[in-house]
Amino acid sequence: MSPISQATRRFSSRALIMGSMSAMAVLLAACGSSVPLNDNANKGPAPISSATPANGANGSGIGNGNGSSSNVANVVVTPPASTNEAIDLPRVIYFDFDSNVVKEEFRSAIEGHAKRLVAAKNKKIVVEGHTDERGGREYNLALGQRRAEAVQKSLTLLGVSGDQVEAVSFGEERPAAQGSSEEAWAKNRRAEIKDR
Repeated sequence: MSPISQATRRFSSRALIMGSMSAMAVLLAACGSSVPLNDNANKGPAPISSATPANGANGSGIGNGNGSSSNVANVVVTPPASTNEAIDLPRVIYFDFDSNVVKEEFRSAIEGHAKRLVAAKNKKIVVEGHTDERGGREYNLALGQRRAEAVQKSLTLLGVSGDQVEAVSFGEERPAAQGSSEEAWAKNRRAEIKDR
């Protein structure tokens, strides 16, 4: 078959398809409702003859106060979850010396993060593990990783998908407080929860 014949055949097929689609559109338009759409256009809004207060005139939430009941259910609108909820949650979990056990005092913070992550399956976080300056570099990297993974495991046990949480360690490389005092070391033994 020549290239011209192929092009003619393709054009004929497309024209047939377009014609069929136009015919279907006309047919569907003809099958529409027989009720005129502008029948009430000049009458204005329909009058409300008997309205029921949202919680009923008798205060019970049922009926309209004259003994009859409404067949319309009350609508309760709950406000959307606050976008500041994540801001209010603590994002730093502190650890005891040479420990990767999550303390009981941080349970509510972890539960709060778990709730927001379970509610938003597309949300992802990274948990950064940190240590104080005591100990060797490799040991501190491993300890920081154990701390990050302890928080990660706590979140996954509360229903968070493992794909949503990444655990990384910085060891002693990113101290939150400078100095070699117990106060500075306590601030550096931590895991930080950060949104990605």
